[in-house]
Amino acid sequence: MKKHEKKIQNKENEELENIENQLKRALADYQNLEKRIAEQKSVWIKIANKDLLLKLLPGLDSLILAQQHTQDEGVKLSIKHFLDALQEVGVTKIETVGKDFDPKFMEAVATTEGQEGKVIEETRQGYTLFDIILRPAQVVVGRQQD
Repeated sequence: MKKHEKKIQNKENEELENIENQLKRALADYQNLEKRIAEQKSVWIKIANKDLLLKLLPGLDSLILAQQHTQDEGVKLSIKHFLDALQEVGVTKIETVGKDFDPKFMEAVATTEGQEGKVIEETRQGYTLFDIILRPAQVVVGRQQD
């Protein structure tokens, strides 16, 4: 009888161990799912305003254009406030002039004589939203004359 009881005890211990392992795996899977959902939610929240931001950028473009034709301090201050607000929500300007042309961040609208592949002029500023392209910069790229 003792041998039989020991077998039953061993079998019960194995079953308990299996159930415990399954429970640990299920808990780990659940924790991983929670982390993945939190990351996805964070990304979604960050880019949820993309459409609104794209609608606001032409207003900023108009202010920047106005600044080129006036010395009005109010326009300069408005641009600074606009850019500060954009930066607070994760928008950053793409740096272009003097940089190598990068088709991931820039759109070439023209070429002109200059250093091959370098951005000579920016015709419209580009922006990223948390490292996602919000709007590519429009640039003039240098090319060698033959």
